Amino acid sequence: MAAPEISCWFDFASNYSYLSVLRLARQKDVSVQWKPFLLGPIFKEQGWDNSPFVLQKDKGEYVWRDMPRECAKYQLPWRRPSEFPRRSLLAARVALLGEHQPWMAEFCARVMLANFEHDEDIGSEQVIAAILTSIGLDAEALLTAAQSDDNKARLRARNEEARALHIFGAPTFFVGPEMYWGNDRLSDALALAKR
Repeated sequence: MAAPEISCWFDFASNYSYLSVLRLARQKDVSVQWKPFLLGPIFKEQGWDNSPFVLQKDKGEYVWRDMPRECAKYQLPWRRPSEFPRRSLLAARVALLGEHQPWMAEFCARVMLANFEHDEDIGSEQVIAAILTSIGLDAEALLTAAQSDDNKARLRARNEEARALHIFGAPTFFVGPEMYWGNDRLSDALALAKR
C-alpha cells in the first residue's frame, strides 16, 4: 500500500515555512511532494513589494514574538535573521533539481536552518555550495544546472502553477484537491492524508 501523500508549497525565505519544512522533513510515514516556489511574485500581484511582516508594523512585531514560541513548541532552533526576507531564488532553483531526489528533504532542512538558526545568506552561492557538499553532492554541477535557462524557466512555470492553484502564501499544503494554508494547518493536512 502506498504511503499517504502531501504536497508542501514553501519559500525558503518564509519563517512559517521554516517550521513546516523542518516538521515534514522528520515525517517517516507520509510521502512529501516538495514544491519550492517564490512568494515575491505572488505578493507583487497582491500589491505588496515586500513581506506583510515588513509592510505591516503590528503584524511584524507579532511574528517575531510568535516565532520563538512556535520553535519552542516544536523543539526547533531559532535565531531571528538579521535580514528578512532573504533572497531565496538560488535555493529554490537548486531545490527544483532535487524535488524527486532522496536528498531533497535534507537539503531543504539545511537551507532553512542556515537562514533561521545560523543567520546565513541563503542567496549566496558559497552558503548553498557548502550545504550541498555537506550532504555529499556535487555542488559545482548542481549550481551550474540550477542557473541554466531551462531550470530558470521551470521556476517561472512553478510560480504560474502556484497562481493557478490560487496559492497566496506559504506554507501551503495540498492533500488531493484540499488546500491548507499556514504552519498551524499542517496537522490537519497530515490527518487528512493519513485517513
